[in-house]
Amino acid sequence: MARIFDIIELPDEMAGDIVRRFPEQGSGDFRIGSQVIVRESQAAVFFRDGKALDVFGPGRHTITTANIPLLVNLIGKAFSGETPFKAEVYFVSTREFLDLKWGTPEPITIRDAVLRMARLRAFGTFAMQVSDPQLFVNQIVGAQRLYRTADIERFLRSIIITKLTDLLGELGRSILDIPAMVEELAAGVTAKAEPDFAARGLLLKSVYIESISPTEETAKAIDQAAAMGAIGDMDAYLKYQAALGMREAAQQGGAGGLTGAGVGLGAGAAMGITMAQMMAQAMQKPAQPAEPAAAAPAAPRTPQTAEEVQALLDNLDAQLASGAISEATYQKLYAKWEAKLKELRGG
Repeated sequence: MARIFDIIELPDEMAGDIVRRFPEQGSGDFRIGSQVIVRESQAAVFFRDGKALDVFGPGRHTITTANIPLLVNLIGKAFSGETPFKAEVYFVSTREFLDLKWGTPEPITIRDAVLRMARLRAFGTFAMQVSDPQLFVNQIVGAQRLYRTADIERFLRSIIITKLTDLLGELGRSILDIPAMVEELAAGVTAKAEPDFAARGLLLKSVYIESISPTEETAKAIDQAAAMGAIGDMDAYLKYQAALGMREAAQQGGAGGLTGAGVGLGAGAAMGITMAQMMAQAMQKPAQPAEPAAAAPAAPRTPQTAEEVQALLDNLDAQLASGAISEATYQKLYAKWEAKLKELRGG
């Protein structure tokens, strides 16, 4: 025999729950004359066949055909006070929920005016309140099939993250400008998300952004951009890039490629510096009329004179100081070309 509930209430204050179901499983069996006890900051919503119907506010209520007209019309006029009717009751908390958490599960990719592309993570809090319990139960419980607090919060977080992603995409600003715009972004997200919350019977009180930070890859790009800005001197920057290229070439050669590496490294050093000087001069001089294409320049030759070898040894010192080559590579190359210098000088 079905259990008939004569008293419908939640003995606790719902703690941190947004909505609670009565009974927890299946439909309740109620009848005319049953008592509904609703505490402060609560609303009791009768739910049947996928629809939120009659609503009770705070206080003690006796179920009559007068105060549940929608439910009576749905079931029909046939039932009497002795015949139980089936329904569910959702107790909805109408208090303000503060400090609800939100955060991006995956980085947000945006166009960046300085870095061309950036990936961001963000997190913060938001505050909301149920303003229309019947609409809330219809849209969240009926349409979304959600009534567990964790599931509802996850759904609301997805709305906020969607609006933040959309706002960052429309911003057209660099990530470097974002720290000065956190309050404006929070206000923008609130304005964008308010209609979505209102359509579900919720009032979005506020959104706070605690942090918007770049991913590790984007942070490295920012460091590189800062280093380029600090260099300033294009000639020095080109020489720096040439040294980096030579270091990579030496590392790719490996231990087995050290034989003859001195020749390649010496030629690479000469070529790198020459190219850096040519590019720097080209940037400083006005553009000249195009000339007929000349034959490709000959490959840099191996140092032959004592002066050329001495210049190569000096360049090795500079590469060691800048970290372009290792101590072991420096010792082997320096010994080789020092012996060559002594041979050329007859000593």
